Amino acid sequence: MKANQSRQSPAEWQESAALLPQTGRDLPTGRHQFHKERLMAHIQQDLRREEHATGTGTARPRRRGFRLPRPAIALPVAALAATGAIVVGSALNGGAGANPGDVATGPALTTQLGTPTTKGVPQLLEQISLVAAEGSRPTMKPGQYVYIESQAAQTFVKTVDDKSSLAGHPLHKRQIWKSADGTKGWLIDPSVNDGPEGETLSLPDEQGNPFKAHIGAPSYDYLATLPTDPDQLLKLIYKETKGQGNTPDQQAFTTIGDLLGESYPPAELYSALFKTAAKIPGVVVVNDAQDAIGRHGVAVARLDETSGTREEWIFDKKTHVFLGERSVQVKEVSEYGVTMKPGTVRYTDAITARAIVDGIRQTPGHTT
Repeated sequence: MKANQSRQSPAEWQESAALLPQTGRDLPTGRHQFHKERLMAHIQQDLRREEHATGTGTARPRRRGFRLPRPAIALPVAALAATGAIVVGSALNGGAGANPGDVATGPALTTQLGTPTTKGVPQLLEQISLVAAEGSRPTMKPGQYVYIESQAAQTFVKTVDDKSSLAGHPLHKRQIWKSADGTKGWLIDPSVNDGPEGETLSLPDEQGNPFKAHIGAPSYDYLATLPTDPDQLLKLIYKETKGQGNTPDQQAFTTIGDLLGESYPPAELYSALFKTAAKIPGVVVVNDAQDAIGRHGVAVARLDETSGTREEWIFDKKTHVFLGERSVQVKEVSEYGVTMKPGTVRYTDAITARAIVDGIRQTPGHTT
């Protein structure tokens, strides 16, 4: 999930991360991730050119994907390397202390932890898969855009005058548009953007190299090429995310969660994703979970043993429709000298609209 979560970084980032000033952490979490994605887009272009020149394969870091503001919640070596990228990105925006958007900073978000169980996991995912297969999902036409609207909130470490504490971005509206091929897009998120109009997600490089979609930054067209057999799909996910995240299984679960949140998988693939998730070891059910706007449901979840965070996909108990997701701390950890207690909500969202529209900044039923 949309945490994304730290993705794999080149080995040399590990060496440079320790040399970078930690004051960049002062930026709100969303802004860190926004600049991280911009920086990683350029790094990805450089890696691709290097692969072509050397003829060797290199595991790819995540480029600009759909879930931009999700906080990095793991702090092993890979996460520290990603933190280095975040600090560099923040410097591009004027350094520490920048205050993007108009979302107020409030207290950390907390919740009651639900009790996980392995009982009924395959049956629940099978039911969710059947519901997904029955749903109507129109095919995108040339020139159209995926539009997803959500309500989101998050917790992060804030540092002021060398004093760190937990803070949160309260619930706020988030809107994103992406073209079928992934080359064009727009994001309006007050926890990320400098202004209310939002910012472009279209990032061609200086040489005009086209955007290249992959499992960590998928486009609608890319998703349409993926296998729908659960065994083949899981094998592909493991291969494409090798070396990312804290464990292969956790990264596979996170990757599927990202696809559920802010992408628009074709109908057959959407159904297959749930059957694929059922094959990942460690998946559990939490019988009572709450999305960002207070809707109660049942969650399909998995605990990241390294970070102590549980990722939860929340579904309506009766209809099994996907409502949203959240990352919840279930084990106490220390991050930047700040204690993250069980029940802390790292990230939460609720999907309120998902549709195909005819243009950027257009919403369902309206034109701009």
